[in-house]
Amino acid sequence: MAKKAAALHILVKDKSQATSLLDQLKKGANFQTLAKKYSQCPSGKRGGDLGEFRHGDMAPPFDKAVFSGELLRPLGPIKTKFGWHIIKVLYRN
Repeated sequence: MAKKAAALHILVKDKSQATSLLDQLKKGANFQTLAKKYSQCPSGKRGGDLGEFRHGDMAPPFDKAVFSGELLRPLGPIKTKFGWHIIKVLYRN
């Protein structure tokens, strides 16, 4: 199993907004542009870029999605104590 991953994410407070953003992404919207506009996480300023992190570093539902979901495809909505996430896994190793 991979021990590290890198991902982008968009964090919003409600599921309906997360679902709307996911629909826009599936229709070809740019992930980083949406992250800069809508994400409530400080990483939004960097297009949602979380950089590289280790398995277990993130909230459990987020971690599970990153380490088991498809690469380079928007995943979500994923609920954590911080809100609702749309995630794009860049790589795992």
